[in-house]
Parts: sequence; structure tokens; C-alpha cells
Amino acid sequence: MFLKKIGLWAAAWFCSCGLWAQAEFTVASDVANMGELMFQMPAKVKFTVTNTGKDPLIISHIHPSCGCATVEWTRTPIAAGETGEIEAEYDAKMLGVFQKDLEVYTNASPKPVYLHLQGRVVSTLTNYEGMFPIGVGQIRLSTNNVEFDDVNKGDRPMVEIALVNTSRKSYVPTLMHIPPYLEVKYLPEELSGGRIGKIQLTLDSEKLYQLGLNQTSVYLAKEPGDKVSPENEIVVSAVLLPDFSGLSADELAQAPQLEMSADSLHFEKMGLLNRKSATITLHNTGKNPLEIRAIQVTNRSLGVSLSNRKIAAGTSAKLKITVYGKYLKQVKNKPRVVLITNDPQMPKVIVPISVAEDAARK
Repeated sequence: MFLKKIGLWAAAWFCSCGLWAQAEFTVASDVANMGELMFQMPAKVKFTVTNTGKDPLIISHIHPSCGCATVEWTRTPIAAGETGEIEAEYDAKMLGVFQKDLEVYTNASPKPVYLHLQGRVVSTLTNYEGMFPIGVGQIRLSTNNVEFDDVNKGDRPMVEIALVNTSRKSYVPTLMHIPPYLEVKYLPEELSGGRIGKIQLTLDSEKLYQLGLNQTSVYLAKEPGDKVSPENEIVVSAVLLPDFSGLSADELAQAPQLEMSADSLHFEKMGLLNRKSATITLHNTGKNPLEIRAIQVTNRSLGVSLSNRKIAAGTSAKLKITVYGKYLKQVKNKPRVVLITNDPQMPKVIVPISVAEDAARK
């Protein structure tokens, strides 16, 4: 592991004085070893980017070295001391060893930063834990946390969970406690020993209960008549956005506008018995009142309170976020706060919460 930093100094002189600005792109490692990938089973990897400079860091664009990789990244400016993400997916359509590059352009330097993907595509896995890190009895899953983000009414997005049967007996995949807004399909409907399959989850957004975060747990049965438990739990989240398509040009011009003092929070040195709080200021720079239509958390490690859900033009409200250390090790999905607003430009705001790695150990 090593730190890779690229810095850009821009100088402007006023009244014979120098004014310097800097953004710095920092990653813990510029190489992501993806290990063994199953042939024709795309896999994703994430790089966490930290802005160790003083000015906001902007990732302008990223070029993969071939069409076999696709990439998404944090599009908003990353404030000083804050983190963003670069997520790459490799299509695994060719057998053998691979090494691919991501050419990352930022405002920290006129030269790109290079990140690297490496691994091996195989027809038979020798180690299931890389692609299937979640164990449920003799079954292993690619994930136990499914997210449908930015869903509009009428959308029907689909997400796949890959699974492998590590036993010698045939296995019939079965999900329990399916809500009305989820449709499930098993491919194949029966897995022989050592075989890999998929569970397809399709979201019917017309049946979602509410605007904002809709979250539930489904459970993968290890055998017929199995009971629910934390071991076989799969968390499914969907964020339904409000519809502003009917607003006129005049209404959009008069709309509220949300500005936030911070778009993420980081907590240091929290023990299991501790709790810590921080406050974010929400300011309405628009012309009509800003309404916080929903304020939700993704798991019980967080608590939130808001001083005012209806914020008049030119005024502010305080969003207090509390992290409870005793629940951090028990949750499967990342701690986040979700806000749904009547600002057409920011109908959904997600505030990611990060906690130092040693917080859950003390």
C-alpha cells in the first residue's frame, strides 16, 4: 500500500500578494487486484479517492484502456479532506490474465493519474470467496445488499445476485418475505453441486410505498422450511424520486434551492459503547420555501433530527446526525442519510457517513 498524490498549484496575484490554490488526488493504492473472475461474469471494484488538498477536487473524466471496462465516479466536487469513489466493472469476456488501466483526469494536475485493474478470468473457480464473499450455509452470494437508486415512477430496474452451490447436493434457490414491489426469477431454478446461478430482482416502482427510501429484508432459504436469521438476510433498498416534469419555466425559476455546509461526514475513534454527533446546515438560496419531504437513514447505526422541515427563502435549518457505535458491526449496508426535497435540482440528497476502521474494534 502506498499513497499516490498529484498536486496542482495555481497562482493569482492581487495587490502584489500571492494567492495559491491546490487540490490533491490521493488513493491508498493505484492497483486493484480482482483475483479470480468467473468467465462471462462481470465484476466490480472500487477505488476510494481522498482530496488531501485545500481546494475542491473535481474528477472531470476517466478513460478505460479498453471497451472491456466501464467506469462510474463521484461527479460532484470533493471537498478538502473528503472522499469520493471510482467504480470500475470488468466484463470478464476473455479467459486468462488481464491488466487494464483507467486514465483519470482531475483539476489536481494537467497530467492524468493511472489506476490499474488486474486479475484472472477462469472457467472454474478454485476459490469462491473472491467473487462470492457472502456465505449462507453451503451457498455463497456475490452480495447481500441490493440498491435501486434514483428510481422514477414507472421504472422497472433489475439487479442480479450471483450465487454458487458449494455442496455436492442440488439446491433450489428460494427467497422468503418478498414485498409486493419485487419480482424474483431464479436462473436456473435448480443448482447442481458446484454450479453458479443468478437471482434476478426486478423492481416495480408503481408499487413502492413512499417517496424516498423504501427498504426491506428478504431471506435466502438454505433448505426447505428454513427460518430467517441475520446469516441469510439480504437488504434491499430503493429510492423513489419526486416528479417535477410538470413544472413550468416560471415555476422552476421560483423553485427553492438547497445548499449544504457539507455533503458527507467522517467520524474518528469511536468505541462500541460511544455515540458521536455532527451538524450539517441546510440553506435555502431559492425563492420559494424548501420542503424536506422525507428524512431517512439506511440502518439503525444512525439517528437524525432536523430543526425545521420547511425552510423559508434565505433561511437555514440544522440537520443533526448521530452515529451509534454499538450497531456499526451489525449492519450490512453503508450508513447513509437520505433526504427527499422539493428542489427540482436536488430532489434526492444522500449523505454518506464514514467511521474510522478501528471504531468497530474498540
